[in-house]
Amino acid sequence: MKFSIALEPLEKIARVGIENGFEAAGDAPHAEPTPPSCYTPAATRPTRQERNAASLDRSIYRVMTPRGPKPLLRTMMTTACERNCFYCAFRAGRSSTERLTFQPDELAEGFLRMNKARLVDGLFLSSGIIGGGVRAQDKIIDTAEILRKKKQYDGFIHLKIMPGAEYEQVRRAMQLADRVSVNLEGPTQGRLAKLAPQKEFWDELMQRLLWMHQIRSEERVRSSSVTQFVVGAVGDTDLELVSLSEKLYRQAGLSRVYFSSFFPIPDTPFDNLAPASGERQHRLYQASFLLRDYNWETEDIAFGADQNLRLDVDPKQAWADIHLRGSPVEVNRADRHTLLRVPGIGPKSVERILRARRRGTLTELKDLRALGIPSPKKAAPYVLLNGRQPVHQLPLFPIDI
Repeated sequence: MKFSIALEPLEKIARVGIENGFEAAGDAPHAEPTPPSCYTPAATRPTRQERNAASLDRSIYRVMTPRGPKPLLRTMMTTACERNCFYCAFRAGRSSTERLTFQPDELAEGFLRMNKARLVDGLFLSSGIIGGGVRAQDKIIDTAEILRKKKQYDGFIHLKIMPGAEYEQVRRAMQLADRVSVNLEGPTQGRLAKLAPQKEFWDELMQRLLWMHQIRSEERVRSSSVTQFVVGAVGDTDLELVSLSEKLYRQAGLSRVYFSSFFPIPDTPFDNLAPASGERQHRLYQASFLLRDYNWETEDIAFGADQNLRLDVDPKQAWADIHLRGSPVEVNRADRHTLLRVPGIGPKSVERILRARRRGTLTELKDLRALGIPSPKKAAPYVLLNGRQPVHQLPLFPIDI
């Protein structure tokens, strides 16, 4: 007779932790680890309890959230999936993936036990798709309903929106969650088709991001919205990614765009491809922050002939090398917008400079340093102080601060 013993919630969460790859979850995605997690046994064979504890720990991501830094449980309703995304560990037919499924009350119980033990203080909940995106979305929402309404959990929750989810499901998820997300994965339909041939760029994904913006503008909901791209697997260019990111910030009200460098996973169609550069991911985040936080436009950002960003310097310095080397900015007279174009000078530094100018004239780099500006030497080649370019020593190695 064949029979199986049901796993209790924490053990199942731990088992999902072994399978669960990386996806950015917080407000400082560039500082989160990027390679997929995997279990490496110790020199001596660990006990089952030790293995479960290590796997459970890999499900916990210590990230920055709108509520401050928090340890989040990142898990899934199910690791089974009917879609065949070519890069994904959970794609249909991948025999090396253990298929585990939670019921909503089961997952809520496991999370609350971890929360009570102070292991986690937030939830990032996604899912594979079995029986369609609407069915998968229902289970995600049911889990959040239990936590919010039945258990009165008021901590941070990030819910994934499934491809093909209905308008009312998106609306309800936004009422329950602090953050919701739809992964576009590719910047165009053509790029997405090469990554995930069963997904529709507009009808299943982009439309949900626009719904989120509409819902947020029409009623009071608690949730912000984000998306994520897989970078470097199918020939996508930085220009494509940055251009779409700008449109999403402006037209869909996104609070974050995440970039995940492609990393090959065994037993997938892409397992023979080289991993994408982590440095490229870093530059994309810097360009994205210029769009969102500095009000830059895509046309302000310098791209090479291959439509990609320079890797040797950050995008702000790449722009300054073209526009400010021969026409440095006079720090004592420039307006806020112009000062923000100078490498090494951010929003807080600009406010300090503007206040200091009302008290006197800035004449040397040490004056900027005294204001608490962290990178005055980085700004030096692009500024004038009282009509004179400050003396600075060229670095022996590239600096990227």
